[in-house]
Amino acid sequence: MTTPIGPDFIALQVRDLSASRKFYIEIFGFEASSHCPPGAVIFKTEPIPFALREPLRPLPEAGPLGVGMALWLACTDADALHDLIVERGCVILSPLADGPFGRFFVAGDPDGYAITFHTARS
Repeated sequence: MTTPIGPDFIALQVRDLSASRKFYIEIFGFEASSHCPPGAVIFKTEPIPFALREPLRPLPEAGPLGVGMALWLACTDADALHDLIVERGCVILSPLADGPFGRFFVAGDPDGYAITFHTARS
């Protein structure tokens, strides 16, 4: 019998790949990989690759995407990243706080995904 091991690749389907790519790079500070397949942008993240992609099927034209999903992404310093992306005009959905994985906050992206950034454990 086989069992799932865990996340190995994470991709969010977005309404406008170009706009989302720009947002994730310019606002969140991700770095895009030089090798991206058509219809997707893969970011340089570790240990699990993270990407944005064109939808596999039509998405709702309005309203937030990802309702009911919790996506936590590690960063080196949640406080510093919070302040940086606020300066860049990002909408903060939940302010800085201490949680089960350390210091965290939740930010919104152009499609309404709620992205939780938390300080990585050493």
